[in-house]
Amino acid sequence: MMALRAGLRLFIGCAAVSRRQVIRSFCLVHRIQAASSGHEGPRTPDLSSFVSRSHTCGELNTDHVGQEVTLCGWLQYQRGDMFLVLRDFHGLTQVILPSGEFGSEVRKQVKETPLESVLLVKGIVIGRPSGQENPTMPTGAIEVQAEQVQILNPCKPLPFEIKDFVKKTEALRMQYRYLDIRSAQLQYNLRIRSKMVMKMREYLCNQHGFVDVETPTLFKRTPGGAKEFVVPTQERGKFYSLPQSPQQFKQLLMVGGLDRYFQIARCYRDEGSRPDRQPEFTQVDIEMSFVDQLGIRRLVEGLLRYSWPEDKGPLPDSFPIMTYAEAMSSYGVDKPDTRFEMKITDVTAQMRTAQLGFVQEALGKPHGCVKAIRVPEGAKHIKGKRLDSMVEMVKKQFGQEVMTIAVRSDGSWKTLLVKYLGEEQRQDLARVTGAVAEDLLLVAAGQHDAVCTALGKLRLDVASRLEECGVFLRDPKSFHFLWVVDFPLFLPKEDNLEELESAHHPFTAPHSEDMDLLYTEPAKVRGQHYDLVLNGNEIGGGSIRIHSAELQRWVLQDVLKEDVGLLSHLLEALESGAPPHGGIALGLDRLIAIIVGARSIREVIAFPKSFRGHDLMSNAPDYVSPEELKPYHIKVTDK
Repeated sequence: MMALRAGLRLFIGCAAVSRRQVIRSFCLVHRIQAASSGHEGPRTPDLSSFVSRSHTCGELNTDHVGQEVTLCGWLQYQRGDMFLVLRDFHGLTQVILPSGEFGSEVRKQVKETPLESVLLVKGIVIGRPSGQENPTMPTGAIEVQAEQVQILNPCKPLPFEIKDFVKKTEALRMQYRYLDIRSAQLQYNLRIRSKMVMKMREYLCNQHGFVDVETPTLFKRTPGGAKEFVVPTQERGKFYSLPQSPQQFKQLLMVGGLDRYFQIARCYRDEGSRPDRQPEFTQVDIEMSFVDQLGIRRLVEGLLRYSWPEDKGPLPDSFPIMTYAEAMSSYGVDKPDTRFEMKITDVTAQMRTAQLGFVQEALGKPHGCVKAIRVPEGAKHIKGKRLDSMVEMVKKQFGQEVMTIAVRSDGSWKTLLVKYLGEEQRQDLARVTGAVAEDLLLVAAGQHDAVCTALGKLRLDVASRLEECGVFLRDPKSFHFLWVVDFPLFLPKEDNLEELESAHHPFTAPHSEDMDLLYTEPAKVRGQHYDLVLNGNEIGGGSIRIHSAELQRWVLQDVLKEDVGLLSHLLEALESGAPPHGGIALGLDRLIAIIVGARSIREVIAFPKSFRGHDLMSNAPDYVSPEELKPYHIKVTDK
């Protein structure tokens, strides 16, 4: 009785009904044990066996037939009075409840037990009767004949069923994330993530001599880049900043001679959430000394091949490379989705003689051009108001007019341009673009970058629309990697086109061939920056760094007009014998999301933030009382 009482104390915090149910279950197991052993008198159960298991619910098969097993898990289904299905993190096992006088009490007890209660089952593995096997279950050839059933913890009514086919709002799932994690899909996502991270560590540490170094998350504000979170201190007016990446620390590690560093790094950005971004995220952060771009690319390709899930198919020995200029010209974006064609085609020569005002106006300006996209079967599937709304959206977002040409099934053209294009021009335009019956042509004229960007957005929109209509262009099971290189080192600021900002970050080294331009026409300088793209998503970015203090000071002070005092520690370090170095950061959340086919990175993070950056489970961020804020010299006002 002493052992029984000790076990019951574990449940002292349960509701009264739950406690009674637990007590009944303890006594019920005792009675079943006594009956099975031939003893009718009182017997103290071995409580230690109630929290141990011999096998998981996903591993039993015909090789285990005849063995006594102990399973622990959640009550997934009840089938009539005789069967239940037990679930754990590894799978499902069907259990046959005991028969006879005491078995009837067990069946009654289990029948009154809510789904998702935690059970322990002891029994013998038996083969299923011929014809009753379930080939869709790894354990479908066997079942467990229960001899003992213990209710370890009954479950209260839940806000939703733990079944993947049951529709639930994302807000509800995030409010009860600890329940949502029980779903098969989230279990799969988190386990894939864990396995890949472990393989990455093995590859970097064991095969390539990298050192895993943890860098601080309390730092100081740094110029450029994303907006950072600030953390108050008890020193009046002084704040820490949560780093948006370990960029400066990993460069300082190279100065320290560590040579090869990596970290599974937590990063922070005080920005609004998006499907592929949230305030806190994880990077696979890498830095190396005495390396060039080719060395970084080869390392990352090998890292991904080594850690890639086997069920997703092999990766190629090397990934294709495309320049930034080519990506923008052919796809209208610096992270092109190369799973489908539909490239942007230059039709300036074919349209030059067309007596159209917007064409002649565009060609009369520097960098003026006419570009087109051929949408296969677009005339059949994208028309009317749907087409008009897509074109109007591009006009509002980019200020770019787009004309449409629908090629009818008989080969005739439906377009406002028809009276301005002669037969020879139409044939030439069709030849260059490859347009055939039932295709759609999207034509835009203007400044090169603006036209390409607008058509690049339309390219993705019409691809999505075609797929809604059953014309599948992008295979969700294929993985197309691409390196994009030769980015501009600087870009004009959006709010002041006369000033420049870093296209990547201010520590990126200029392209060696463009060094002279850095001091005369910095806007034309290419950077040694490289992005890794997967299925149209940027999953990594890095660069060869500036290792000269003099060059770094020039970029910060003279080109970017930044306060070099904020980075005096880095400049001083670069003067201390800094080796040439470079690195990359892979977005772990985004990479895993693409691999498992998730719509959002929130589907591969155990406890993510909402679209507004809130934790709906704990209601964070939350208010702090004025008394608690006093030591930090902070006062919240209504204004």
